[in-house]
Amino acid sequence: MLAFSGLVAGSFPLGAMASRHVDPAALTALRLLLAAVAVGTIALLRTGMQAAQFRAPWRYVVLGGLFGAYFVLMFEGLKTAQPVSSAAVFTLVPLMSAGFGWLMLRQVTTARIALALAIGGAGALWVIFNGDPQALLAFEIGPGEKIYFIGCIAHAIYTPLVAKLNRGEPAVVFTFGTLLAGALIVGAWALPEILSTRWLSLPAIVWITLVYVAIIASAVTGVLLQFASMRLPAAKVMAYTYLTPSWVILWQAALGRGLPPAVIFGGVAMTVVALLLLLKD
Repeated sequence: MLAFSGLVAGSFPLGAMASRHVDPAALTALRLLLAAVAVGTIALLRTGMQAAQFRAPWRYVVLGGLFGAYFVLMFEGLKTAQPVSSAAVFTLVPLMSAGFGWLMLRQVTTARIALALAIGGAGALWVIFNGDPQALLAFEIGPGEKIYFIGCIAHAIYTPLVAKLNRGEPAVVFTFGTLLAGALIVGAWALPEILSTRWLSLPAIVWITLVYVAIIASAVTGVLLQFASMRLPAAKVMAYTYLTPSWVILWQAALGRGLPPAVIFGGVAMTVVALLLLLKD
């Protein structure tokens, strides 16, 4: 999950740079298809795949639909939202995952975990509103953040649902089924945009982003997330999400996009405190 948080963070600055050049659904369909091919190849080489592992295919349709919806809404939101602000919205996922984990799996949230989630949520709001109490009181959230928040709800449902719907399939096989179903669902939805996009005329940043998000931020992190989801409570799995704003700040600096205002770091510090509380046994 530590690797997951760092790798996922790269999607935010790269996605913000690429989202203005291509339709989000078309890009998501292609990324999920490439990720499915990559994970499927790994599955064949490592564990093999059997027909019995794809029984009850509706499970993959549900998970793939949620996974695809998250990524489409993420890219749509990044058209107007800042990467660090979007990463802060992403840190609200553990709080929602804990709620859905209780509804689906009756996973109980202790007082310490509830405190950590509250601190992390406060840190996320700090970043989203740039540490401005007046902006927080007015609760003026940008359209990009609102769109992405809906996607984060899909992600929060996805995490405990993996544990509920898995019937003993290896994580890499289960991830392949999820990615393939997601690619088919989003591909059918975005078919007109896919056919009308002049792919060979797109700037290099789109292809760089596509390769990164398909192989690293979809295939690799999908396996990491499913591996962890079957071994840890949903709230603890997503605890590492609180590191995402910090990772995004580092990614932004590495890509020459500059650093956010100093006031932002107060909220980032709160998310780190939340992480430490959540990881304590």
